Amino acid sequence: MQNLRLPHLAVLFAIVCLSWHGLQAQAPKRWTTGDIYQGIQQLNFLGSALYVAAHPDDENQRLIAYLANEEKAETAYLSLTRGDGGQNLIGPEIRELLGVIRTQELLGARRTDGGEQLFSRANDFGYSKHPDETLKIWEEDEVLADVVWAIRKWRPDVIVNRFDHRSPGRTHGHHTSSAMLSYEAFDLAADPSVFPEQLKYVAPWQPRRLFFNTSWWFYGSQEAFDEADKSSMMSVDIGVYYPMRGKSNNEIAAEARSMHKCQGFGATLSRGAQQEYLELLKGDMPARKERLFEGINTTWSRVEGGEKVGEILEEAIRAYDFTKPHASVPKLLQAYKAMASLDGFWPRKKEKELQEIILACMGLYLEATAEEYSATPGEAVELSLEVVNRSEVAVALSSVAYLPFDRDTALALVLENNQEYKWYKTVTIPEDMAYTNPYWLNEPGSLGMYKVEAQEMRGLPETPRPLHVVFRLNVDGVALAVQRPVVFKETDPAKGEVYRPFEITPPVFANLSESVYVFASEAAQPVSVRVRAGADSISGKVRLRVPEGWRAEPAAQEVSLAAKSADQVFSFTLFPPKEQSEGYISPEVELENGKAYSRGLDLISYDHIPAQTVMLESRARVARVDLKTAGRRIGYLMGAGDVVPNSLEQMGYEVELLEDDDLSVEYLKKFDAVVLGVRVYNTNERMAFHQDALMGYVKQGGTVVAQYNTSRGLKVKSEDIGPYPFKLSRDRVTVEEAPVEVLAPGHPVLNWPNKITEQDFEGWVQERGLYFPNEWSEEYTAVLSSHDPGEDPKKGGLLVAQYGEGYYVYSGYSWFRELPAGVPGAFRLFANLVSLGQQER
Repeated sequence: MQNLRLPHLAVLFAIVCLSWHGLQAQAPKRWTTGDIYQGIQQLNFLGSALYVAAHPDDENQRLIAYLANEEKAETAYLSLTRGDGGQNLIGPEIRELLGVIRTQELLGARRTDGGEQLFSRANDFGYSKHPDETLKIWEEDEVLADVVWAIRKWRPDVIVNRFDHRSPGRTHGHHTSSAMLSYEAFDLAADPSVFPEQLKYVAPWQPRRLFFNTSWWFYGSQEAFDEADKSSMMSVDIGVYYPMRGKSNNEIAAEARSMHKCQGFGATLSRGAQQEYLELLKGDMPARKERLFEGINTTWSRVEGGEKVGEILEEAIRAYDFTKPHASVPKLLQAYKAMASLDGFWPRKKEKELQEIILACMGLYLEATAEEYSATPGEAVELSLEVVNRSEVAVALSSVAYLPFDRDTALALVLENNQEYKWYKTVTIPEDMAYTNPYWLNEPGSLGMYKVEAQEMRGLPETPRPLHVVFRLNVDGVALAVQRPVVFKETDPAKGEVYRPFEITPPVFANLSESVYVFASEAAQPVSVRVRAGADSISGKVRLRVPEGWRAEPAAQEVSLAAKSADQVFSFTLFPPKEQSEGYISPEVELENGKAYSRGLDLISYDHIPAQTVMLESRARVARVDLKTAGRRIGYLMGAGDVVPNSLEQMGYEVELLEDDDLSVEYLKKFDAVVLGVRVYNTNERMAFHQDALMGYVKQGGTVVAQYNTSRGLKVKSEDIGPYPFKLSRDRVTVEEAPVEVLAPGHPVLNWPNKITEQDFEGWVQERGLYFPNEWSEEYTAVLSSHDPGEDPKKGGLLVAQYGEGYYVYSGYSWFRELPAGVPGAFRLFANLVSLGQQER
């Protein structure tokens, strides 16, 4: 098997440092003259802040934008997880692929509000009701180490927790855990005996202040918060207006919040004064309670010998000409040379920022693009390089170097004002260059933790791209070395110029058509494998690896793909064993050189994030299950993206995806059951108008199975979702092993066509269910009950009612997780749900 490899160690750490900012494969920033001015101001503010919470979308964009734009502080958000356990409102991706999307949405939010993005290795394993459970699954010491690492690397003066560390059991366990870990790490980061292995890369660091970003929500009501003792709190008006941007801080924050599209967090722009409250937890309270950095030295005098830099930058700020930014270049070069003579964290950090501002003042455009978006190790790639100096500043391009190659090109090219210079260079990708897969997915982790061995990689938002170009410039006598990652750029007929990351991939991919195969009998099933070429001239054999007791025919098939991106589908016949059995199958392509590859290719493409290429080990769950079905045709109305229709087809049903225009009683009559997708009542604006048809279909003998919806943002009143009223709540059962009690043992849904037993609730993943109804009318039968340890029974997870001649089912159990995971009992019980009424018919 081909393993992922480390990039050349000589350039790894430099590239990792550059990647800390997480701005990969975006269109180059177009600096306005106002951006440049604010950037120079920020150069003269040596203070930093770290905001800490648990998930993407937990952060307070208002405060992050305020710190970055008004205070001019270096501001980062540490999200302990990448949000893999959430739901997806824009597509079918869940788990790891959802985490990739949410990572990119966070990066988009930070590009909007001016902050930067950090992570830990913690995995969002789903809702947790108590930090004791969370910290056990997260491997507490490991995540604590990551929080300490973030503090030591970012060196914040101020840390702000989104959640209250004193509230275990009152909110999401991940939330409370993030605050508890931050509270502990505040002091530990300064102790060199704590996680000493980190000190090879960073130094101990003691932040000055730790706050809790409190609000009325944590007090239960605005009235309670108004009456609370606020002597330990400071209040900041974050509703400031930025004339140079034509936006208020609130508007910028709303735009950043709206980047969280897969969670449905589009926000309305707001304006005007708005207070944020910060409770001091550790450190000293500022003398002026509206200034977070009051009393902290944020000038260049905090760096030994740095006063001169501050004086030069202050002169540049006073003399800045908004119509001629290039006039600031001599003074900024003077500051650059002064910074270069200093040692320490701040000179190196500000030096990189100053370099970009100098280039922005000149309108100096530097870019390196590849002719295709991907290449394989050993493949030749043609690079296109473009340089334009759009100013009167004297600039010469001395040479160009290509990393990680040990080569450069001497040019001594004088860059005339507004003249474009383009040339091409062919490089060969090293045989040992790493694939650019999301680094946290390269190796199998645990339920609560991603496995990332390299300390210097931990916390990075993205995988460092290993292919870079260094432009060595002489700007008015000062040498600058500017590094740019190689990216891919194309022209889309509808969108115009589009950028995406340049990827290093395997030479061949193998994707299974399904994520789960269910066998209800000994009958064989076809399994399709799509083989795609990552390079030209691919030849070899593809085979299917199967668990013991299973058999695939043929044993292997010949693969021959002439051109890169060409693909071919191969069909295997998979024979299950006679007895019940579970396991995984995976495709493998062995090329003529003897190397074998088994990674699939997932391309994630949405307009609001850069295209993402994910290369995970390709496998599908197979299960020989004692499964019986009734009926044949099912109509499925999609809500938020899910793959339950695929699972229904695995059971043998014919599934038709319904459109809004299909929702009439006459059209629905042809289906044996109609299934409503997850959160359809949250996402489909027409649901209020579909209710009469759905209920009419039930009344005339149909079966409707409605999956879970959240209580917030319903398009229909909760009591009007079913034929009889019920009320949605936030009740959920998060422990997937929680016992399930049968409340109605004689009910058809538990007895036909499959007899449901305790074994059918074994092997569930992530949770039992969520957003159960907690009130319902007497016409409903509550079939099952379950609860997390120490809680009261939750009986509303599966409600069934007869209405007219048919059946209506509302279920909060998480079929959208259990069916794609291949849980046998989930298939058996869901088959019973959609079979309701068939025995009578």
